[in-house]
Amino acid sequence: MIPTQLSFDNVTLLFPKKLNWEKWKQQKSDIPFSDSVVEFLNALSSLLLKDKGIRNYTDIVTFAFFCRKANILTLKKEHSSAELRLGRGILFHVAPSNVPINFGYSLVAGLLSGNRNVVRVSAKEFPQVDIVARAIALLSEKYQNVTDRIVLVRYERSSNATTAFSAVCDVRIIWGGDETIAQIRQSPIPPRSFDVTFADRYSLAVINADELIHEPEMKKLAASFYNDTYLFDQNACSAPHLLIWLGNRENIQAAQEKFWNSVHEVVREKYELQPALAVNKLTAFYRQAVAMPVKKEASQDNLVWRVVLEKLPDNIDEFRCAGGYFTEFIASSIDEIAPIIKNKYQTLGYYGIKRDLLTNFVIGNRLPGLDRLVPIGETTAFALTWDGYDLIKTLTRRVSVM
Repeated sequence: MIPTQLSFDNVTLLFPKKLNWEKWKQQKSDIPFSDSVVEFLNALSSLLLKDKGIRNYTDIVTFAFFCRKANILTLKKEHSSAELRLGRGILFHVAPSNVPINFGYSLVAGLLSGNRNVVRVSAKEFPQVDIVARAIALLSEKYQNVTDRIVLVRYERSSNATTAFSAVCDVRIIWGGDETIAQIRQSPIPPRSFDVTFADRYSLAVINADELIHEPEMKKLAASFYNDTYLFDQNACSAPHLLIWLGNRENIQAAQEKFWNSVHEVVREKYELQPALAVNKLTAFYRQAVAMPVKKEASQDNLVWRVVLEKLPDNIDEFRCAGGYFTEFIASSIDEIAPIIKNKYQTLGYYGIKRDLLTNFVIGNRLPGLDRLVPIGETTAFALTWDGYDLIKTLTRRVSVM
């Protein structure tokens, strides 16, 4: 049972600074997309966008735009239902350690679904977390009815807090690797509670060279690809590691040259490669070369590594590296990649491919994986349908009135 005062081992309470746990637990659930939550998120958006300190954090800017009232009302229309629904109660969110702003999106999903939220942020101290926590605190007096549903904590794995929070939650949301999920699941949850897990996933991109060869704004496309990949060092589950090229062979060769030259230019302007990642890329290539026939394309530096496949092995998802390491394969059609798709595959970023073709690719091959097919530049864009979960429906309970 959670004590009245915070007394866990080595836990930092980021928001609020003091909390009566027993009183907090007694709050009631809300309806999805309540007016008070929509207004709070809009105020949070405005406050963050006015903060000059976020200029160097594009992920916070993107998060702030996501929270705008116009966007939230659009999401409300998309997820509107005649069903009677209420939040499930207490959500315990475990945010990932490698994507700083992820905790904010998880929290927003919890608020929009009408729940109270305990969010464990990464044990690593990210400025993005502190900036958002500070903004929430500044709004807490005016929007107390909403901020009272928010608790942000930071602690190391050695703390007993995970067990305590798990013991009282109605839903436990775990963002992390398979090992992290297995460890957290050792802490029991109540009988009617359940886990929503976002485990290790693998993502790819498919590019139609016949269309790319005519792209008038190649650098803009390269910048979008940069945001999909380098922005989080390819650590996000939605970041493409495998690139599939479609189209006429001559067009593919010309398109690859234009595309990668533009990507390199953007990376050189924006990205700072850590020395350890350069070593990791070399190690990853040697490991991959032992397992399959590959060729490394010549490059002027370590910023972009391109490894070309002769054949597409079904275990290609086991060979990846962070910081700009890409495996490429030329396919005769998009259906050629269907045999490798398993439930570990999350996102497919695409360029120059029609929606109907993508739909037929998924349905015609009865794919066991790929939950998201989005244009290049949008693979990291958060949505309330993620990893195949409709978060509003999952995090609410349906009440039947006969």
